[in-house]
Amino acid sequence: MTSRRDFFKLGAAVAAAGVSPAAMAALPEIVSMDRADTRPPLLPPNGRPYNPVVTLNGWTLPWRMRNGVKEFHLVAEPVVREIAPGMKAHLWGYNGQSPGPTIEVVEGDRVRIYVTNRLPEHTTIHWHGQRLPNGMDGVGGLTQPQIRPGETYVYEFVARRPGTFMYHPHADEMTQMAMGMMGFWVTHPKGPHPLIDPVDRDFCLLLNAYDVDPGSATPSVNTMLDFNLWTFNSRAFPGIDSLNVRLNDRVRIRVGNLTMTNHPIHLHGMEFEVTGTDGGAVPKSARWPEVTTDIAVGQMRQIEFVADAEGDWAFHCHKSHHTMNAMGHAVPTMIGVNQDGLAEKIAKLIPDYMAMGERGMADMGRMEMPLPDNTLPMMTGRGPFGPVEMGGMFTVLKVRRDQRRGDYSDPGWYGQPPGTRAQLWPGAVADPVRASGDAPDTNTDIEVTVRKPAGHSGH
Repeated sequence: MTSRRDFFKLGAAVAAAGVSPAAMAALPEIVSMDRADTRPPLLPPNGRPYNPVVTLNGWTLPWRMRNGVKEFHLVAEPVVREIAPGMKAHLWGYNGQSPGPTIEVVEGDRVRIYVTNRLPEHTTIHWHGQRLPNGMDGVGGLTQPQIRPGETYVYEFVARRPGTFMYHPHADEMTQMAMGMMGFWVTHPKGPHPLIDPVDRDFCLLLNAYDVDPGSATPSVNTMLDFNLWTFNSRAFPGIDSLNVRLNDRVRIRVGNLTMTNHPIHLHGMEFEVTGTDGGAVPKSARWPEVTTDIAVGQMRQIEFVADAEGDWAFHCHKSHHTMNAMGHAVPTMIGVNQDGLAEKIAKLIPDYMAMGERGMADMGRMEMPLPDNTLPMMTGRGPFGPVEMGGMFTVLKVRRDQRRGDYSDPGWYGQPPGTRAQLWPGAVADPVRASGDAPDTNTDIEVTVRKPAGHSGH
């Protein structure tokens, strides 16, 4: 269980203009996080019981009960987020991190959230997917005035239905979401639910994206689609923690998409069902087995499965450009070009120049050219058999028979039983058998006209 002592406390030094003096005197303390590792589930110290979630490379915000109301305190502020070892980004977030902490409540809870703005511009918070009074919906200028720098506003409503939700600003949204302002919200059922089964492990993650030039640290906020860092909870592989479960655990993974494009999320080795969407639990008669589910912009999905196959199973977005890192974008195709010494010569004129490998992108992994500071290499990460050649939205589901109940620690790499791994074929490969018995005419020239997009947009 995570105690409040595990968190870095900032105290309650809040300048507020949007709250009455009586309410100010009663503000909950501000709890902040200074690390990007996955925190253990926060067992509820009071209120109605529930099985807490685990936020991948994140944490759950502690609360206090006051006169029967569950109270939280969010602080919108600039943060430094480690995207992966070797790179930190200057983002905006909540309570020290981006995404902000996960908020967990129970169906029927009355919830009060204090929001303090320490940004250089105004903000609001929209509680994405919630049924609530119109004045609590958080749309700046439409349902409330914006929260100016230094002010604290109070949102209060009843968590009416169980499910998976998100929160994010609805003020200068393009800038603030491009800078990382978002968080997860889970409302647990208040009791046995006909469509929500108990699970052994319940993970949650947000899909988000950034455009950070190699060598820099602040995202471009005007990017529409050409992002170069695609992340789970503002972390890129190999910085994303693995999902560690016990053999035959029933596992739920909640995914929200706050990027500007859709993501086909794919699990290797096992089938899952989509058990929940933005609108709540999916009727059991409408579920079917999947290995990939597409999550559109602004959508949430809950997938569930029984982890009945031991191993290290990839879990990733199936858009291949989303499993690269910053150096995998906007580089020219050089397949077939002899580059001996070329990159080094160009680098004398353009220090940040990187070229694609002559045999494919995997050549990037063996180039000796140093990367710009604060830049993640493309196609990185190592497994037990060598380079994994991934990045971005990629992690590993680790299923182990000896993982203890409630233990979320990394068990290391899977030891495959003898005879169950693909092996090198030692013999020669015969020529292909052709139906006609004639060799193909390789002297025939075929003229092909190829048109392709000039940019990187649209993926």
